[in-house]
Amino acid sequence: MSLSSQSNQLPESEKSVSTEKRILPDKHTSLRLQIWETPLMRPDSSVLDAFAWEEVMCRRVGAGHLPVAHIWRHPDAFVAGLRDRRLPRAVEAMERIRGEGTAVCVRPSGGAAVPLNPGVVNVSLILPNPGHAINIHDDFREMASIIAESLIPWTTQAETGEVQGAFCPGDYDVSVGGLKFCGIAQRRQAKAYIITAFIIVEDQGDRLASEVRRFYEEASGGVAKGYPEVKLGTMASLQELAGVPSSAAYTASLVRTLRRRYPYAEIERVLSVGTDEVLLTAEQMKLRYD
Repeated sequence: MSLSSQSNQLPESEKSVSTEKRILPDKHTSLRLQIWETPLMRPDSSVLDAFAWEEVMCRRVGAGHLPVAHIWRHPDAFVAGLRDRRLPRAVEAMERIRGEGTAVCVRPSGGAAVPLNPGVVNVSLILPNPGHAINIHDDFREMASIIAESLIPWTTQAETGEVQGAFCPGDYDVSVGGLKFCGIAQRRQAKAYIITAFIIVEDQGDRLASEVRRFYEEASGGVAKGYPEVKLGTMASLQELAGVPSSAAYTASLVRTLRRRYPYAEIERVLSVGTDEVLLTAEQMKLRYD
């Protein structure tokens, strides 16, 4: 199986003159879609279970299963990127976080370190790709458009473009007033792919940024370069930016947006991640990436 992972950081040759722009709704599509919402995961659950479930579903979508939207949250986790894991003291930094009672994993998709809590909504689109086509711009624009449309009850000011100093940086950061609340990444298999995003709905952006900055200070050993230089004053929650009252309120708007965007979407289902195939995949991912 051919696998690849990409963040929303595009190659120089693919960047437009100005990546920052107001997000406009895309055309509706006739694609059938299943919407799955995982209840808030247990505090003692492995955050890898959610990524493993998506990996399993990506294989199934590649084999003909209906495309999937997956919405989930974890009460307390720290998700590192593949490049983060290669920092000289990454293992020690992750062990320190685990020792504080936070679940830790290295995710298979692109992107860099992100802290998760009940105020951070994760959403993934799992779509078929039988022709092996790659159009990174279209994929990220589609996800950014869905996220922005879901925010319309509170604001229409969402934009894309890298926010310098924000964690998990990329050309398709989604921001309001220059402050980032969302990052997008991608994971590809042979016949299907996953576009995934984190959306900070509640909490304080500076508090989360401080967590990520501390991780990089420790993981780099004070020597290594090539990791995001996280600065305060670059991240914010939708609660801070637009008065979104709760993760539940934004999630409900997100589901409504998906149903409008995909008129043939099936009623959302409640997911149980504890199947044997998912648990086996999670263990394989842990061995491969952690």
